[in-house]
Amino acid sequence: MVERVVDGDTVDIRIDGTEERVRLIGIDTPETQKLDSPAECYGSEASTYTEALLPVGTRVRLERDTVGRDHYGRLLGYIHRLDDDLFVNYDILRQGYAQPLTIDPNTIHAATFATAARLAEADNLGLWAACAG
Repeated sequence: MVERVVDGDTVDIRIDGTEERVRLIGIDTPETQKLDSPAECYGSEASTYTEALLPVGTRVRLERDTVGRDHYGRLLGYIHRLDDDLFVNYDILRQGYAQPLTIDPNTIHAATFATAARLAEADNLGLWAACAG
């Protein structure tokens, strides 16, 4: 269950009574909370979009890949909403709120994510329309 959206690609969820921070695999949304730096172009919009997809209390299924945690101790995962099986990582990319980020060996959905980003760019969605360069 979703406890809190940290930013566009990081979510706190409750698993078996324990709160875990989950970094969404395969996507990179613009930063909003980088120390001593302004928010990046479309960062606030990406965070707001993820909050709309995953309001507090949303029941989710966490799909794992090869490497379970990053060097910050966050769980790495793909999130699916239980009520409609929306693949959240994919949707964020397809709607133009993120760019693909492939880090070996967590690559199960890398090709699908690359296609989603190309489609969002071709459709001039989200950050592809709002952020020059």
